[in-house]
Amino acid sequence: MSVRTGWGYLWRITVYWRAAVAVEKSCSGLMRSETVSERNGAAVSGERQRNGRPGNGEDAGDSRPERQGSSVESRGSPVRKPQSELLEQLYTKYARGGSRVARIRGVAYFLFKKYGWIVVTESAYFIKRVLDICVSLVMLVLLAPLFLVTALAIKIESPGPVFYLQTRVGKWGKLFTLYKFRSMIVDADVLKETLADRNEAGGVIFKIKKDPRVTRVGRFIRKFSIDELPQLYNVLKGDMSLVGPRPPVPSEVDEYEYADRRRLDAIPGITCIWQVSGRSEIDFKGQVRLDVQYIENQSFWNDIKILLKTIPAVLLGKGAY
Repeated sequence: MSVRTGWGYLWRITVYWRAAVAVEKSCSGLMRSETVSERNGAAVSGERQRNGRPGNGEDAGDSRPERQGSSVESRGSPVRKPQSELLEQLYTKYARGGSRVARIRGVAYFLFKKYGWIVVTESAYFIKRVLDICVSLVMLVLLAPLFLVTALAIKIESPGPVFYLQTRVGKWGKLFTLYKFRSMIVDADVLKETLADRNEAGGVIFKIKKDPRVTRVGRFIRKFSIDELPQLYNVLKGDMSLVGPRPPVPSEVDEYEYADRRRLDAIPGITCIWQVSGRSEIDFKGQVRLDVQYIENQSFWNDIKILLKTIPAVLLGKGAY
């Protein structure tokens, strides 16, 4: 259940509760006015009977055309329910038992929906977190030999650190340190400014198919997403999830439009829906659209499907550079 749906429930409950109180007051006021009208009518009728006015021919003659006119009107238009009957139906539905009982019933329904929503969302997050911890632990153990071989290859070809640490933006703008295998030369960030005019991704993303900063080992590990495997440690820490929108760098977020920031409403992931649908071949607006689509429809089984689709996408290396 999304946050927008939860707030919709809360708003609906508040409106129902206010309507119940208003209907109860309206019904009470109408009943009091009807009682006063009946008493006044009875008093007038009794006075006329004492004065002998009902038997007067003049009154009878005056009232006859009025009754004829009312019968004509009733034949020309549909019969409408009295207002009192309509209010009675509303009272029975929304304010049965009086305003105090209606208020208690509204509060109880409100609390039931509120905490039911919290339980559903928290349980979904708990299941997703358990999956992240279990899978990341198992993968870190099983892929340890691959980690060792990759580290040796990076170190032999290019001097410098094996891992590349970079600040990324997580859920709701939280900053964290992302871990990757280094696939570029040491001064790659310095040279980025000189290559700005060669950007092929468009939008706020910087991508070059034949980036001169990428090493030979880096080109291989990028093609098969081996450079992303250290992010399993980010998943274990809780900074990331297995499935979710890819975390952007702060400089990219600074250029986001308001609609683009919706992709920050979820915990970032190693893989996402657009990475199994074309990866770098999808432009920035397409990535945002697919990320928002995932956020609005995320579920446990949807995550499983994306994880299963990630395997052939990584092995084929389509759209990666």
